[in-house]
Amino acid sequence: MNETILLRNTVGDSAEIDSFGAELMSWRARGTDLVWRKDPSIWDQSAPILFPVVGWTRDGTARVNGKTYPLTLHGFAWKKQFSIRDRSDDFVRLALDADEETLRLYPFEFELLVEFRLLESGLENALVVMNNGSKPLPYACGLHPAFNWPMAGSKATHSIVFEKPERGEVPVIAPGGLFSKRTRPVPLRGDTLLLAAELMKNDALCFRDVNSRALAFDNGAGARLEVQLEDFPHIAFWSLPPAPYLCIEPWTGFGDPEDFFGELAEKPSMRLLAPGERARHAATFRFESSEALA
Repeated sequence: MNETILLRNTVGDSAEIDSFGAELMSWRARGTDLVWRKDPSIWDQSAPILFPVVGWTRDGTARVNGKTYPLTLHGFAWKKQFSIRDRSDDFVRLALDADEETLRLYPFEFELLVEFRLLESGLENALVVMNNGSKPLPYACGLHPAFNWPMAGSKATHSIVFEKPERGEVPVIAPGGLFSKRTRPVPLRGDTLLLAAELMKNDALCFRDVNSRALAFDNGAGARLEVQLEDFPHIAFWSLPPAPYLCIEPWTGFGDPEDFFGELAEKPSMRLLAPGERARHAATFRFESSEALA
């Protein structure tokens, strides 16, 4: 049964998480609503959890030991009911375990924990993957939160400011969501990417193997959403113009390359967990506003 979990802290910040999909529904910091409220007429999600694959698979399938499994876009965690494992006023840990349905899609015994912790003007979102089986577990995971764009009511040009300079090109997304070897240029000047709806008119901007462990979504008017990454080597940005949101997506993996036809465990950027091992991936979001500080 679905439950909406409300988190609050002592400075008045709040967040709402749906137990179905462990999906972040809202986050309010310094009196500002930051997460896009889902609108089924545009996009019926606000922050899906991506597991055990990120992006599209070829023909919506994956191969394991020569057998084909119907593992489609972003996996299945976003379509599953999570249980509440631990909970306090400003923290919740939700869990998803392998079951009969997941084993038909992905033949591995796993546990996925999704954690949310409210900080002062911040929110930490972590994914913990555990291999509960007797064979190596291949996986990719990611976060997909949609933030209000424009942010904090600003009419100025928004930008992404990376911690370090990044490559000024991204892969072309081919038909079927596959990653092409071809690239397209983006308006990145050193560490700053100026945002415009046209950039994501046809597909997402996927920066693979970024140099930066941090970045900021800047509204051009004194407000910034700072993002710190922990063991997420890739970052993507996506929207559905003219929808008023920007998805900031930390990933461990990405969609199938155009020339990839192999086993799931051989797919580029997949992780392999040995039996009994666990891995943690996290992003911490912090909202800063000169107006709020004034």
